[in-house]
Amino acid sequence: MSNTNNIQGKVILAAAGPGDPELITMKAARYLQSADVVLTDRLVSHEILTQYVNPAAEVIYVGKQCRRGNSTPQETINELMRQFAQQGKLVVRLKGGDVSIFSNILDELQVLVQHTIPYEIVPGVTAALGAAAYAGIPLTARGYSTAVRLLTYYKSDIVPDQYWEELAKTSDTLVFYMSAETVDGIVSKLIRYGIGKDRHIAVIEQGTTTAQQVYSSGIYDFTGRFEGYSFISPSLVIVGRVVTLHEQFAWLANASVREQYFKPMALLQNNINHNKKAHVSRA
Repeated sequence: MSNTNNIQGKVILAAAGPGDPELITMKAARYLQSADVVLTDRLVSHEILTQYVNPAAEVIYVGKQCRRGNSTPQETINELMRQFAQQGKLVVRLKGGDVSIFSNILDELQVLVQHTIPYEIVPGVTAALGAAAYAGIPLTARGYSTAVRLLTYYKSDIVPDQYWEELAKTSDTLVFYMSAETVDGIVSKLIRYGIGKDRHIAVIEQGTTTAQQVYSSGIYDFTGRFEGYSFISPSLVIVGRVVTLHEQFAWLANASVREQYFKPMALLQNNINHNKKAHVSRA
């Protein structure tokens, strides 16, 4: 008979924010300071892991890299949560942005409920809010927009033409997550269905970080200026009249050097292992 039933662990599904390490919530930081295990996405600032995580905690990278590089299957993440929690450990499942926006939280919640594992959800600043704010784009500025739609458009996504037509006609601000690779298609579809010439588009590269870059133009000018451009992940796409406010209210200059802020998972795991060895030797 297993003795795990007598041990009560817990899983904290916590948000790390969109990049700037100071945008993490106090609650998430407090849990990281107490954690036995941290299962972290790739899009989490290295500073958060070095400044807020309990030095004795085991940090495991379980990120996904948009079908490129080393990606962790969701089944593996689910199993790690279950195993560590049933060993009586406090597990923080740390996600970039907010935990509930375009994440696999449903899969993880189902596993936790299935195995009767206590859990808590800690929300955070999602990329749309963080990146827009750091680009000086108020998403629902009075007189420009009364609503925001959070969307995503992968190459494999099949979006009905009727929906593209509706998106082209709406006055809502459109925010596309994880869609930098398909931005040319987004522009083409919206133009095909007659989006207004007063609509602008911004691609915010690595928003809220020290590597942030903002590329903006009228939507009908985008193809001529940026078609085929390779944007660094993560990038957020904003479409709407509110984008015209960027030039007037941008308070953060583009980074002077274009570089990757979020490092590859293998490099990050090596750094964490090195730091843990240094901590043990000092102890």
